[in-house]
Amino acid sequence: MAPKKKTSVQKKDTKVVAPKTQPKPTAKNLKRRAVEEEEEESDKEDFGKVDIDMGSSEEEDNNSDDEDDITEDFPEITLSDDEEDDVDFEADSEELEEEDEEEEDEDEEMEGANVDKADLDEELERELERENNEDSEEDEDDFKMPAPYRQRYAKEKLPDIEGNYDSDSSTEETENTIGNVPLEWYNDLPHIGYDIDGKKILKPATGDELDKFLATMEDPDSWKTVKSDVEGKDIILDDRELDIIQRLQRGIIPDSTYNPYEPTNEWFTSKTEIMPLTARPEPKSRFIPSKWEAKKIMKIVRAIRQGRIVPRKPKDEKPRFYNLWGDEDAPREDHIMHIAAPKMKLPEHDESYNPPAEYLPDEDEIKQWNEMDEEDRPKNYIPKKHSSLRHVPAYDKFIQERFHRCLDLYLAPRVRKNRLNIDPESLVPKLPSPKDLRPFPTHQSISYVGHTGRIRALSVHPNGLYAVSGSDDNTCRLWEVLTGRCLTMWKFDGIIHALGWCPNPDVWLFAISVGHGEVHLISPPKLCSAEQAMNTDQFTKSGFAIPKEDGKQAVTWIKASEADEEKYGYKVRIQHTQVVKQVTWHRKGDYLATVSPDAKNLAVLIHQISKHQTQTPFKKLKGLVQKVAFHPIKPIFFVATQIYVRVYDLMQQQLVKTLQTSVKWVSSIDIHPGGDNVIIGSYDKKVCWFDLDLSSRPYKSLRYHEKAVRQVSFHKRYPLFASSSDDGTIQIFYGMVYNDLLQNPLIVPVKILRSESTKDGLGVLNIEFHPTQPWLFSSDARGNFSLWT
Repeated sequence: MAPKKKTSVQKKDTKVVAPKTQPKPTAKNLKRRAVEEEEEESDKEDFGKVDIDMGSSEEEDNNSDDEDDITEDFPEITLSDDEEDDVDFEADSEELEEEDEEEEDEDEEMEGANVDKADLDEELERELERENNEDSEEDEDDFKMPAPYRQRYAKEKLPDIEGNYDSDSSTEETENTIGNVPLEWYNDLPHIGYDIDGKKILKPATGDELDKFLATMEDPDSWKTVKSDVEGKDIILDDRELDIIQRLQRGIIPDSTYNPYEPTNEWFTSKTEIMPLTARPEPKSRFIPSKWEAKKIMKIVRAIRQGRIVPRKPKDEKPRFYNLWGDEDAPREDHIMHIAAPKMKLPEHDESYNPPAEYLPDEDEIKQWNEMDEEDRPKNYIPKKHSSLRHVPAYDKFIQERFHRCLDLYLAPRVRKNRLNIDPESLVPKLPSPKDLRPFPTHQSISYVGHTGRIRALSVHPNGLYAVSGSDDNTCRLWEVLTGRCLTMWKFDGIIHALGWCPNPDVWLFAISVGHGEVHLISPPKLCSAEQAMNTDQFTKSGFAIPKEDGKQAVTWIKASEADEEKYGYKVRIQHTQVVKQVTWHRKGDYLATVSPDAKNLAVLIHQISKHQTQTPFKKLKGLVQKVAFHPIKPIFFVATQIYVRVYDLMQQQLVKTLQTSVKWVSSIDIHPGGDNVIIGSYDKKVCWFDLDLSSRPYKSLRYHEKAVRQVSFHKRYPLFASSSDDGTIQIFYGMVYNDLLQNPLIVPVKILRSESTKDGLGVLNIEFHPTQPWLFSSDARGNFSLWT
């Protein structure tokens, strides 16, 4: 018979006896009474562990120590003596179900049968006495270990698992029925969500920092209080939850009742199964060849036939034993990344014990070698001569050399440099031969002698018959180009900085910058026709008849005296505030631009000669202006500062483009007659060619000079340009610009003109091409004015 279900423990002396004075209960009353007792016993189970003493005081003292050490979260459930401890919990559950069914059957039999009332009372009393005796016998026995965790947990009634929920714990039920939605949605809203009826659930009132501080000081449970974001209220953790948190912090098992070292319960290995665990019939697919496996095998077969899958080469079996003292038959193969160390340098003739006499140093060379640092010495030894090999002493630096060699082998990184077998001629661009690019200047033809100082400025008349030059000897001379004869000389009080012939062929006039800001307009007398003289007078003097506007003028226009005009040809003097370093004419000859780098916002001025008006195109300039130039065709103005070249549109009065020169200091600039290409020279030995249609950066950077570049110039008719430098040379280049925009300009260096022209670190100061012929004029620091043809 299966053991009956036991409930809580009762006292030893307690006896349940039916009272004699009351009438005997009927079968129905007995059943109700038994049910009430079971309910009372089940209610006692809800208190968890309850210890009720049913033994003597001595037994209590003996068992007190053991009971203190044992803590149980589940009510103790003991089994009968005839059961074994290792019985499966499934069998126990089946036996309990059978016991309940037998008790129900007995109750039904008691209700159906007409049993005598006295017999029922006696049977009930015997049953209670028997249960009390069993309880007392079990209490007297020694303490027994509780059942394994799995059995106790299986017998404990667990709550039902809720669908679509992450946990089966009933302690996580919330009062706010907002649903499983992210709480971040309501961070900036006064409510926390909506209930089942669609009404807003307002957020609970929260205390400030002062309330938190007071709660910390006054509330003894504040240290174990946490705030629930979902509920919006504080929750006090109980002892069990705190114990779980402490165990998690210490990194141990959270459940204190779990015994990780309990004996292994072999569920299946200890039992001999006669019947199979599953009687499911084998599927048909296990008895039929797989179609997909056949396809995979055929794929591999095709790959083998096509040679894409090749069996591995058999490895050479190394001999198990080898000759310890024998020579190695085959050298070991180097690693794939192995790089052999470079070999040491072979000894030279001076390392011989008897070197030739030319290798032996003299006393001065030995003294110089001793004064040098060890790192700077070309060799770490001094050659010596010995009469015989046995007189050669020991080498004192042998160990040091071996040590440095070992350091190189151990620490120096090795790099394999692959040498490219490239024909050097293929790297050089294929340029046409200079013989095919003639004509260009090749030699000096005429030297114009007369100046005694540096010739800084020169200019050639548009018809090419006359040239004018200015020097530091305060003189300006007019030369006849073909004969080299000096026609006229002007003497001034200051150094001549710049010169420029007017490009208008109807006017006989040139501008000259002298001294501190004086710009004279001079018409050489007796060398022009009457018509040119009349046009020049009208061109230069008509502006004095125009009334001047009141206000401060940037320059002053001064009319020359009649004596100076008749004798020297002076027409007008334009007085500037600072030294004028450059003068340049517009292609029509009516506008003259001057550059005074030290005049700040008045550094660039444009003068209209016919009206005697001066314009200041720039209110504020960025950088120190070096040179300016007019576009030969369009109303565009180029301003070269130290680093940049800015291109302005004079009609729209706005900046068009800024050229990035990539040089340190711009020295000169010139514009191609076509207007789409610009060359600049710099003091850092560079000549840069800019293609305005291509980019704002240099198309070509030429660095053929050894010193600063002073001047660059384009030829007006021939595809030539030149550059002069302080190294005393003039570089002649062939520069062809094509009408096809898809074809880049062709630049070929064709000739280097050399002359003894350097003095005090200065060389060729200025150059200019002849307007119609492939000739070149040059002036240098020695006072030479030459013509190259």
